[in-house]
Amino acid sequence: MHLSIVLVAPARAENIGAAARAMKTMGFGDLRIVDSQAHLEPAAQWVAHGSGDILENTTTYATLADALQGVDFTIATTARSRARFHYYATPQELIPLLQEKSQWMSHAALVFGREDSGLTNDELALADVLTGVPMVADYPSLNLGQAVMVYCYQLSALTHNSSAPVTSGEDNQLQALRSRAMALLDRLGVAGDIKLADWLQQRLGLLEQRDTAMLHRLLHDIEKNLSE
Repeated sequence: MHLSIVLVAPARAENIGAAARAMKTMGFGDLRIVDSQAHLEPAAQWVAHGSGDILENTTTYATLADALQGVDFTIATTARSRARFHYYATPQELIPLLQEKSQWMSHAALVFGREDSGLTNDELALADVLTGVPMVADYPSLNLGQAVMVYCYQLSALTHNSSAPVTSGEDNQLQALRSRAMALLDRLGVAGDIKLADWLQQRLGLLEQRDTAMLHRLLHDIEKNLSE
């Protein structure tokens, strides 16, 4: 499975350089940056130290949604308890999750937010699963470079144990299921139940391929009966 690292509006060139260095060290090479040109500053190259190729090949985007085009599965990092989704996976818990996803998906993205405010709720809503690093209370946050290193270290096993994804016959079963489920809620007149919609959204990202396929069948039967 190909993994892209996405930095949203990073402000400090040094942090981007540190992120690039962490990626290079752990075998990752696809860096995407949203709403920032700080990677072009000399300080980014200085800190990257041998990882300049990652900075030179960085792709930039105006919005996070643009950066996630073509991505099958999105993980967003956050330390915010007020995020709409409430399921959090630790970096270590992401490993079996992505190993299973790699059997039917080919491209994942790991998203990091702004140094001072993280990701907005609208940006978090684009994720399939949220993740956070467990920390003691006295030290509530990591800087951007440290956070990227933690995740790249944990997920480096994915680059060493890659396997060809199983073809499913559908472009993206999970995203299609999300759209189908939200459309059904709207059809039933309960789309305004934010608690229900959020619960459904956060749980869908945890489904394995077989569960996703079975839920597609269930929704198909429900839609068919509603049309009769």
